[in-house]
Amino acid sequence: MLRSMTGFGRGEYLGRLKQVTVEIKAVNHRFSEVQVRLPYQYAMLEERVRKLVLNYFSRGRIDVVIKLENTSGKQRELQVDKDLAVTYYKKIEELAVAIGIPCEVNVVQIAQFPEVLVLREPEEEMEIIWQDLLPALQKAVDVLLQMREKEGWKLKEDLVRRIQTLQQIHSKILQKSPQVVEIYRQKLATRLQEVLPEGQIDEERLALEVALLADKCNLDEELVRLNSHFMQFAQALEEDTAVGRKLDFLLQEMNREVNTIGSKANDVEITQAVVALKSELEKIREQVQNIE
Repeated sequence: MLRSMTGFGRGEYLGRLKQVTVEIKAVNHRFSEVQVRLPYQYAMLEERVRKLVLNYFSRGRIDVVIKLENTSGKQRELQVDKDLAVTYYKKIEELAVAIGIPCEVNVVQIAQFPEVLVLREPEEEMEIIWQDLLPALQKAVDVLLQMREKEGWKLKEDLVRRIQTLQQIHSKILQKSPQVVEIYRQKLATRLQEVLPEGQIDEERLALEVALLADKCNLDEELVRLNSHFMQFAQALEEDTAVGRKLDFLLQEMNREVNTIGSKANDVEITQAVVALKSELEKIREQVQNIE
């Protein structure tokens, strides 16, 4: 199923120890990137959160914000990192000596530095907290999935219409292409009749010039490949996997063939059709950037 890379999900759960709220925001990204914001005392759960999210999403930048409120009435432990406090003090002394000012820091100020005093959950309860967090996280993921899939349906409908438009333009070029050589032959013969005496047109030379042009402006290979890319693109839209990179690659190949057609075209109508193809491909490219 085609899925967008953008969306938002939210989940809440009242657990044994915590009231948990999880919010997930997803935006476009070339690769997969998950950023988790948790209160620092629960940092050991961050990797579990990241792994769960990556099980569901293969592309996009995903920001996960988790809030936990204590509901058990149980007091957390206040821990002191004495070694860190001493390190802070020594570094401040070094700084004072280096810039030539007195070191007047006191213990209250040092206690306010990051990680010196920390409220931590008892380690034996961290697994219970994970079980409180998991339902809220799963709910947020499910809501985000639903939003990405809903947006994916809209993108698919738009892309199907645009591929049909490309195929219509392709058909016009296909019909016009064989006429280009004959039109050129007629124009060249008319021009020669105007500048040469009657009966002095070298038919062999005329045929050679026409043959050279026919070889130069033959679009058969490009049109066949372009139509093949259209069909592969349409088929990819029906796949039940992440196809964003595949669609992006096919678009690059389409642009390559269209550029070649434009460089070989020796006809105003075909040139106009090429411009229309490029315009439509650019619109499709913008849409594909948002597909997982």
